[in-house]
Amino acid sequence: MGDVIDFSPADIRLMQGLAGQVWAVRPELTNNECTVGELAWVYGKDHALVGDTWRRQLWREGGDVVGWGWLFLPYRVLRSDGEYNEFTHAYLAWQVHPDRPGVLDDVLDWADASAGGVELRSVARAVDADALARLAAHGYSVDERTASDDGYWLQMNRRDLADVPEPVLPDGFRFRTAAEVGAGGAVRAHRDAWHPSSFTEVSYANVRPMWPYRDDLHVLVEAPDGTLAATAMMWWDEANRTAEFEPVGTHAGFRQRHLGSALLYHGMRVVRAAGADTMIVSCLGAPAYPAAKALYYGVGFREFTRDVPQVKRR
Repeated sequence: MGDVIDFSPADIRLMQGLAGQVWAVRPELTNNECTVGELAWVYGKDHALVGDTWRRQLWREGGDVVGWGWLFLPYRVLRSDGEYNEFTHAYLAWQVHPDRPGVLDDVLDWADASAGGVELRSVARAVDADALARLAAHGYSVDERTASDDGYWLQMNRRDLADVPEPVLPDGFRFRTAAEVGAGGAVRAHRDAWHPSSFTEVSYANVRPMWPYRDDLHVLVEAPDGTLAATAMMWWDEANRTAEFEPVGTHAGFRQRHLGSALLYHGMRVVRAAGADTMIVSCLGAPAYPAAKALYYGVGFREFTRDVPQVKRR
């Protein structure tokens, strides 16, 4: 099977299926970009903008997907401030079934052949000694700059949902859902929280059909003046009774008012009522970027596993 360029939500659903299997048997081997929610979010929001720069390959055994690679070739995308985010390297997201670790060798060979000679970056879990050894054998090494104390690496955090405090909002603020505020409000809340942003109503229209998006699990905080002051999407993996926050953000004009923590508590109680018993969220782990970690630790999350950034220089 050759590279697939214009792949579909059906392909993402197969990739999510493997993500669910990995989480069920070896959750500590789940890469941050390989969760059920992250796959849906990235594909939905970006494929209309930069999908022509993506390549993907699936590996099957007996009809079952046992591995996949998603290669992001160099691209640039326009932001809401009129500037561009530009990436000159290729990035490989990947997942293999824990019972088929050797499939990673095939994924790495495929990515090398498909990247066109540009620098390749990827990640592995810090606890995944087998994957780290295979990456090294294929010419990768730890990206010391990205893995440093001021580098851009991610950790995954986890929290049990047995005990979630009642959220408290300032007077006049209230919780809303995306179903209540509509597409325009949901998009505006995201762009205000993540300015500058490439997220548009087209992006959101492509996110909404992705499994397992639900607009009742897309929660927001509305200020007394009607401003949508904070936003969080939750992705509910019913088979594993696990939900994920992705993304979470607060309007710049409403930070330091504990709206983020109130929204997280509210979201956890909502998804617990739906049947979840575990919540996960990823954030920057480097000491130079303490804000998100402080928010999540403040509501009971703790680090579960972390990335080791990898690079194959040309």
